[in-house]
Amino acid sequence: MNTQTTTARATGAWYLGLALTGALGFLMVRPKLYVEGDPAATLDNLTTQQGLARLGIVLEMGIVVTQALAAIWFYKLYRSVRPVAGVAVAAFGLVNAVAIMASATFLATAAAIANDRSLVAGGDPAAAVGLLHQLSTHAWGIGALFFGLWLIPMGWAAVTTRRFPVALGWILIAGGVGYLFSALVDYALASPPSLLVEGLAFPASIGEFWMIGYLLIRGIRPEPTPTDPAGTRPSTAAATTTATVS
Repeated sequence: MNTQTTTARATGAWYLGLALTGALGFLMVRPKLYVEGDPAATLDNLTTQQGLARLGIVLEMGIVVTQALAAIWFYKLYRSVRPVAGVAVAAFGLVNAVAIMASATFLATAAAIANDRSLVAGGDPAAAVGLLHQLSTHAWGIGALFFGLWLIPMGWAAVTTRRFPVALGWILIAGGVGYLFSALVDYALASPPSLLVEGLAFPASIGEFWMIGYLLIRGIRPEPTPTDPAGTRPSTAAATTTATVS
């Protein structure tokens, strides 16, 4: 197994870790604890389910770690074929990690208040927990801009290098743009239709899981080699045919 394939599979492993920690933390644990519009119920959940609250914090910390490592490994993978895309994916991915780290900090503070309400001396613990929940939610919401941005150079590198399926590259680009518009619509409209917000982000999920699977199973295609004595690369049509077959 060559070095690039090893790097690609390590990148896929970190990306899979990001997907798993995100699904478990944001989609499964969080809804069991935080009740939208009801800080008192949220405080009660955090008080009576402290183990689950700690698990939620640890999972968000897992998102931070796997996101940061996936970003660095994408740079390692792309730096020799598309260095600008590699830097962009790494930079945007690291901003993602910072956004989620902020969210985890807010959740940890909310859990601490639930465990020791004297931390809000003379105040309303439920209101404090509700505010921290909103801060965490908006860290995710604003951070969604960079969830979209990191997919665009990832897809662009796939399209222009032909080291990944071209269709995958275009889906990643479309998904990244969709994610950006999803975040903007969510904040631009007073009551945005959830179907519209979720629908704009849906192509991103398809592209991300396809990329994870491709990295883990196939890795990365070998660099095109010269096909004639003059040392020319295969024609665009030939490259397209190869991309379709693979």
